[in-house]
Amino acid sequence: MKKIKITVVERTFNKDITEEFGSEEFLKGRGNGPCACFEDGQEFVLEGIKMPDAFCPWAWADIHREIRTVAFGGGFPWVNQPNAAITCCTDGMKPVVFCVEHVEVGDVEA
Repeated sequence: MKKIKITVVERTFNKDITEEFGSEEFLKGRGNGPCACFEDGQEFVLEGIKMPDAFCPWAWADIHREIRTVAFGGGFPWVNQPNAAITCCTDGMKPVVFCVEHVEVGDVEA
């Protein structure tokens, strides 16, 4: 049986863009540094294609297309692994890069 694993590959931070376009309120709050919703290397294992409880809904909306593609056996010719995708949320100030892949049950911890 296969599952879908989503791995946070890297959280990035576009400081110059954030300083130019971030609101004063945003800059005082969560505007300094990469996205706080995730940690680099964090993994989410799915049975089906339902969003995990601790997942950012904005990021989920951005990467759901790739999740569905991989879940139904598809892949992307620019990724060197079959049934995998590299994708990201579209937050221009703090994008997060994800790897979405099919995994065998024995390959993931419960």
